[in-house]
Amino acid sequence: MLDLVKAMKDLEPIKEKAHTVTIQGQSIVVTLEKKLEVMRHGEDAYKWKSATEFVLKPKPKVGVVYPHLRKADKGYNFYDNDPYYPKDIVEEGYTWQIDTE
Repeated sequence: MLDLVKAMKDLEPIKEKAHTVTIQGQSIVVTLEKKLEVMRHGEDAYKWKSATEFVLKPKPKVGVVYPHLRKADKGYNFYDNDPYYPKDIVEEGYTWQIDTE
């Protein structure tokens, strides 16, 4: 039993693991929390702010453009005025148009 206690005292202390991330080809040692955040977003979602600090890249704004139902010279005639069930193409009908800026 004494040998076990002596062996436990003689053990080397456990070294803390160095957490590294690679941003744009450069590796840096970070904390565990920062490493988990980088893993969550992905290393390619970060950029360098300074020589020792990196930040999350801004997300591109997606401009979704939806068409609107407009009156036109030639367009659709609908069953029961339901725009998802066109009946035929007539003069002075409706068309789906995307607004231009």
